[in-house]
Amino acid sequence: MNTLSIVIPALNEAENLPAVMASIPFAELKDEGWDTEVLVVDNGSTDGTGDIARTLGARVVSQPVRGYGNAYRAGFSAATGDVIATGDADRTYPFDALPRLLRTLVDHDVEFMTTNRLVGGNSEAMKPSHSLGNHVLSAISRVLFRNELRDSQSGMWVFRRYVWQRLDVRSGGMSFSQEIKNAATRAGYRYVEIPIEYRKRGGQVKLNAFRDGTENLRQLFEHNFRRTRPVLRPVVATVGPGYAAGQGYAGQGYSAQEFDSV
Repeated sequence: MNTLSIVIPALNEAENLPAVMASIPFAELKDEGWDTEVLVVDNGSTDGTGDIARTLGARVVSQPVRGYGNAYRAGFSAATGDVIATGDADRTYPFDALPRLLRTLVDHDVEFMTTNRLVGGNSEAMKPSHSLGNHVLSAISRVLFRNELRDSQSGMWVFRRYVWQRLDVRSGGMSFSQEIKNAATRAGYRYVEIPIEYRKRGGQVKLNAFRDGTENLRQLFEHNFRRTRPVLRPVVATVGPGYAAGQGYAGQGYSAQEFDSV
């Protein structure tokens, strides 16, 4: 069996966790050869998030130091799977798409997969101000890191655990999302970006658009000037219908036609 760790950071998400856990297709994953564990990182919750997660069958990792990146660091350290998949605990990300994402990862020998929420059909699930901020940050990120990722802020990734172990990712907050993508693509890991469905959030929105956007912008420039040790092998182009991000050496990138929307 292949081994998969699904890592979900959670801050006061007790009301959303039952639906999130129910959306994970454990039986289908097992049929396709994946032995799956779910790690819910309780990031200082006060609503019993950790207790609810345990009753639903998840392994709970406690990270009392709040912050999106801090939660992921704790979760990744505790993960045992050869492949790690991520997504938020607010019902926005399609965990039911994991079998298809994993098939792409394996069939095309991808090392780091990220997802694109900024596609047609998802506009109602995101506030206009948040959508604008995502587009602006993603555009700046593309200019600085030259990886052509359309959604630098997406929180759903699927990647081989060794990639994380070899990256220099420093953010403790929301900028962790863009930093892990830019670190993986700049280092030269084979990567792909796949369009996904993005759903309306359940419960309270915790994102502070101005504060988090300003910090993300600062981090982009700080990271751009950081030295990176590259992986000395070709990079795979990230693709999806109408998208091609990252050009492989000597034409070795994938064409957009090789991947379908998720």
